[in-house]
Amino acid sequence: MITGPSGAGKGTLIRELVAGRPDLERAISATTRPRRPGEQDGRDYWFLTEAEFDRRAAAGEFLEYVVYVSGQRYGTLVSEPERIFALGRSCILELETQGAKAVAAARPDTVSIFVSAPSFAELERRLRERATESSGEIGERLALARRQIEEAEDFDHVVVNDDVERAVAELERLVDREVAT
Repeated sequence: MITGPSGAGKGTLIRELVAGRPDLERAISATTRPRRPGEQDGRDYWFLTEAEFDRRAAAGEFLEYVVYVSGQRYGTLVSEPERIFALGRSCILELETQGAKAVAAARPDTVSIFVSAPSFAELERRLRERATESSGEIGERLALARRQIEEAEDFDHVVVNDDVERAVAELERLVDREVAT
């Protein structure tokens, strides 16, 4: 699983890694947040209503889930890794740090990788440039990011996303080593 603060580039690195690796697949997360332009249900996220998320959480259908700073919920359905493993592929989870810790506690054989930006200033620049949140939400994400960065050592590996190509190569080496063991 890959974790780290918003703006670190987890999604970018995962897309690049998975694009060149037919043996890997990213699990599609579920969320209650509204769909952004161009996003598709089942490709980008499983977009669930609040009621559907509640029902599935109560039924134990989530491997993990969190309420994010926006108030929206995100989680990994148990069915996603199962679907990917049934295809003979290794599963990549993209998780917020709290969710990553929950998965690590439930499944100790899971390998965790923390992705960070090269500096907090760069992380802030990326979040502001992305412009998918209001300035208040960006402020909340930055406050959360400061706390998450302090947790980096809680994970098996740390990858600094200072250069996409270099960071993807590092992720690929880590995946190759972990899949081989």
